[in-house]
Amino acid sequence: MTVSLEQLRRCHFAVDLGAARTRVYVKGMGLVVDQPSVAAVNTRTGALIAVGEFAEKMTGRTPDYIRVVRPVSGGTVVDIEMAQRMLRHLLGDKIRRSLRRKPRLRAAACTPHDADPLAQRATIETLAGLGARKVELVDTLIAAAVGCGMPVERPEATMILVCGAAATQVAVLSLGSIVCAERLPVGGEAVDHAIVQHLRHEHALMLPSQSVRPLQLALSGNGLTPYGPASTEIHGRDVATGLARSVRVDTAAVRDAIQTPLTGVLDVIGKVLRDCPPDLVADLADRGIMMVGGSALLPGFDQLLRQATGMPVHIAERPDVCVVQGIGAMLEGRIEPLVLGPLAA
Repeated sequence: MTVSLEQLRRCHFAVDLGAARTRVYVKGMGLVVDQPSVAAVNTRTGALIAVGEFAEKMTGRTPDYIRVVRPVSGGTVVDIEMAQRMLRHLLGDKIRRSLRRKPRLRAAACTPHDADPLAQRATIETLAGLGARKVELVDTLIAAAVGCGMPVERPEATMILVCGAAATQVAVLSLGSIVCAERLPVGGEAVDHAIVQHLRHEHALMLPSQSVRPLQLALSGNGLTPYGPASTEIHGRDVATGLARSVRVDTAAVRDAIQTPLTGVLDVIGKVLRDCPPDLVADLADRGIMMVGGSALLPGFDQLLRQATGMPVHIAERPDVCVVQGIGAMLEGRIEPLVLGPLAA
């Protein structure tokens, strides 16, 4: 981590390309972009119509010649050209001009744990298209731990759970490095899909994409626990007739429907703890688990983990922006590395 910190301090901006949202941190300016990773394209002309929040609102509401695309999937850039165009529009002319004035533009980017070389290359090519001469890659787990203020540089165990839209990552960190980690391709989108499939099979109701989040918020308060609201009303389209219809959904059945993806998260946490040295596990019994990422805000998720693991579970103050704030702190030089050099003879 010592060498990478020195390299990161030379970077001018950092990008967190997530499956759900794209965030950009510019050195000296802070967080300048926090928008959905969505773009709308006119298929007849190839022109980019909208990006970010406006493009996300167009999902499922466009004529056939307008296509809404997501150039990032599972934390990996799947369409480099579209990702570059989306980033250019999200940054805007003013910020791009200020970055272009840098003599040798350097960038940093977050990549998922154990990302394959092809995925890393796609991220580098995306930022190179914005003019970056050098791109440094940072593990999302380390950036998230730094962003939520965890003492990752100390010889003490810290456990981080990054709940993303397309994947969940779990790691135990010590001395500024990852001791053991696992990545599960299940995230907030899997929970959304489970809810949609439940309503389709049990109530013959097709749910609009924008209505999944309100249903999760209907579980607010105690959320995934049995102490939440007994039922909630949902509007959608009847599968058979195609007409608009409202149904009253039993929230207990919804909780059962999303247990499958959440059980996978519990299994991954157990695997990491089994692979972790016993001395570090003893530290975690007191420190517990820190949850970051947008899906960490799923109502009652922390209580579910607390009951299943018997460990303290904490949610970061701003879990959705911890990753980009962490890499921004590295850019600004606010993190002092722990230097482990050879002893003098």
